[in-house]
Amino acid sequence: MSQDSQVSFLTQDAYNRLAAELEELSVNGRNDIAKRIEAAREEGDLKENGGYHAAKDEQGKIEARIVQLTQLLRHATVSEAPQSHGVVEPGTVVTATIAGDKSVFLIGNREIAAGTDLPVYSEQSPLGGAILGLKVGESTTYAAPNGKEITVKVTKVETYTGQ
Repeated sequence: MSQDSQVSFLTQDAYNRLAAELEELSVNGRNDIAKRIEAAREEGDLKENGGYHAAKDEQGKIEARIVQLTQLLRHATVSEAPQSHGVVEPGTVVTATIAGDKSVFLIGNREIAAGTDLPVYSEQSPLGGAILGLKVGESTTYAAPNGKEITVKVTKVETYTGQ
């Protein structure tokens, strides 16, 4: 995947929240897990030490999240959500009819909509990639992961307000 395809739109609020999470994990998360691993090591035999293995698993998850956040923040385009002008673009809320069913979702990174019930499709997802650039009233088809062709019609495009 090229760097350009990794660029994600983030609101300033989402960027700030993720930067704070990265700082917390990088400092406190790493320190806390190191202490848990050391305490578990002191218990003796590591082969059958459930606490040690659980702490090492947790350490792997923390490190993976740190890498994910670092990459996301490094390649993010940070701005206010774009004002809707009837075209599907990253950071807009789309209402569409997908295979006959109405659906409302955000196009962008799922981190933007954290704390909301709004479903999110990335620009790189089959659906997101198919509808980027479409105007209200336009239709297209895309291939679902199972290979089935699905018809989607954009019926509304709105500015994302964080709700």
